[in-house]
Amino acid sequence: MESKLSRRGFLQQSTLAGVTTALIGPGVAQAETGKSDRDREFSGAESLSISLNVNGTSQELQVEPRTTLADALRDSLGLRGTKIGCNRGACSACTVWLDGAPVCSCMLLAVDAADRRVTTIEGLADGENLHPVQAAFSEYDAVQCGYCTPGLVMSCAALLRDRPSATAADIRDAISGHLCRCGTYPHVIAASLAAAKGRS
Repeated sequence: MESKLSRRGFLQQSTLAGVTTALIGPGVAQAETGKSDRDREFSGAESLSISLNVNGTSQELQVEPRTTLADALRDSLGLRGTKIGCNRGACSACTVWLDGAPVCSCMLLAVDAADRRVTTIEGLADGENLHPVQAAFSEYDAVQCGYCTPGLVMSCAALLRDRPSATAADIRDAISGHLCRCGTYPHVIAASLAAAKGRS
C-alpha cells in the first residue's frame, strides 16, 4: 500500500521525536548513573598547592588548575592593582613582570608561575617612594580612569630598566599592545620620557 505520509508530516514527526528524546534522555541518563552532569566530579579539578614568589615574598596558595595568575593575584593575595580588562590578552591591563619580563597575567596559569619571580604594580615602589615611572605618570597626568594604568606603568618601567635612554619610538613600541580607552598615550609617552631623562 502506498504511504500517505507527506513531507510536512514526516518533518513534524521527526521534530516531535527529537524533542521527546531531548526531554527524556537526560532523565534516563541521570536515573542510570544517579548523578546529574552538574553533580559529577571531573578529574583534574581539585585544588593544587603552589608557591608564588610575589614582590619578593613567597606565598603559599591553594588554586584550581584553571586559575590564572591574574585571578590568583587579585582574589587569593588581594593585590588588586593588577586589573583584568579583556581577560584574553588583548588589552594588557593585567601586565605584571614574570622573571623581569612583562606578561599578560590573564593569559598565564598560576601553576605555570610557581617558583618564578612575579612583580606587580604594588612591588614597583620602594616602600613609600614611588618608582620614577609611577611619579612621572602622576606628574604628567598620564592617568584618567586609571584602569589601564598599572599595566602601562609595568611595561614602561621594564623598558626604562633595560633601556634607560629610551626614545619616544621605543616607548610607543613598548605600549603598542596596551589599550587605553581614555586615549592618554601622549601623556604616557611624555611621562616615560621624563622618567628616562631623570634616570640617565
